[in-house]
Amino acid sequence: MSAATTTEAVAARSWDAVVIGGGPAGATAAALLAERGHAVLLLEKAPGPQLKVGESLMPATYWTLERLGVLERMKASAFPRKYSVQFFAPDGKASAPFYFFETDPGESAQTWQVLRSDFDRLLLDNAAEKGALVRFGSPVEDVLFDGEGEEAQAVGVRAALDGEPARAIAARVVVDATGQSALLARRFGLKEIDPSLRHAAYWSHFRGARRDPGIDEGATLVLRTESRRNWFWFIPLPGDRTSIGVVGPIESLVGGGDPEAVFARELGRCPALGERLAGAEMLMPVRVARDWSYLSRRVGGNGWVLAGDAFGFLDPLYSSGVLLALESGAMAADAVAGGLAADDVSAARLGAHFERYAAGIRAIRRLVYAFYDPEFSFRRFLDRYPEQRSGVIDLLTGNVFRKPYGDTLAALDAFAGELAAAGTAEEREARG
Repeated sequence: MSAATTTEAVAARSWDAVVIGGGPAGATAAALLAERGHAVLLLEKAPGPQLKVGESLMPATYWTLERLGVLERMKASAFPRKYSVQFFAPDGKASAPFYFFETDPGESAQTWQVLRSDFDRLLLDNAAEKGALVRFGSPVEDVLFDGEGEEAQAVGVRAALDGEPARAIAARVVVDATGQSALLARRFGLKEIDPSLRHAAYWSHFRGARRDPGIDEGATLVLRTESRRNWFWFIPLPGDRTSIGVVGPIESLVGGGDPEAVFARELGRCPALGERLAGAEMLMPVRVARDWSYLSRRVGGNGWVLAGDAFGFLDPLYSSGVLLALESGAMAADAVAGGLAADDVSAARLGAHFERYAAGIRAIRRLVYAFYDPEFSFRRFLDRYPEQRSGVIDLLTGNVFRKPYGDTLAALDAFAGELAAAGTAEEREARG
């Protein structure tokens, strides 16, 4: 360890930005700020990148990965290539694959399925190479403020570096990328939970799961269970490893026994997935995550800005998590860099991208709402509105920050009204 990076030297320095959290949002913000010559300290509480969900990328991540300069590393990696997503009805009938190249003929139509520990390491290494100081095993206990309430000025953090007692570290800006811990959103009561998306996920990794051949080998599969309330993800990973998880309303999963029992019960309700897992080996105990969807009512304050899940979390249905982390990390970096250059790190400056970012999340969320309507299917929607196929694919690729999507959302709203007017299958049958 050089003298410049000893614990005492790190704590004594006044940083342009301290980034809390080493996930994709934090690593992106740190890399882009350091690349511009700013003094950046990234603090991660874990001893290193961890195994976690959020393994499937949307194609629109291409643009931030390109900006970060890591595309060649991604192309050279063992991460499976992902060209499409496919949906399965409760009876096992499959939709036609939604190939991303239908609306994008360029290389950005292809993306990857990633082992998150490896992917996060790649992004953190990139941040360090660009000049950010990355410290693992360094939990942040608090953000330090001058003043009281939401309008107080963030002036640094209190962190325990390398297992030593916590100490104050000064910074002109604090980037909160603490994930669902949402340090500042909780502190200021900013989180607004979506009551219709209080879900849980039970997941594990398997070896030997059957994949489709050719270009479909790396596809994400979304398979409804017979209850229609819950669904499974199927995400191919490197080395014959597949991530498989079930998601549904918390009351339909939690309390149904130990995690393995809940997973096995739901798997029994999804014959199409059971066929793919015949003879497969579970590689680790089933893990449980509560993934309540929420947004914060602001993205920045005086001397601080939120990025990734620290601002908002969206149901994992369409694998939007890493996309939103990368986008928000880049937006946060641009806001901070502009504020530092102008000597203005006010809430107005650091939070100016709120509407653009929140609108993108809401667009994907509208497609999530559609899926959870038990009467909805993409086949039925596109039979009714065939002209919206390209719009649906754009939403599935995550192109909510670069392409218009208003017509598709309007069609989804109209279709939801038609479904409500027609009633459920049981109601239609009762009417004859």
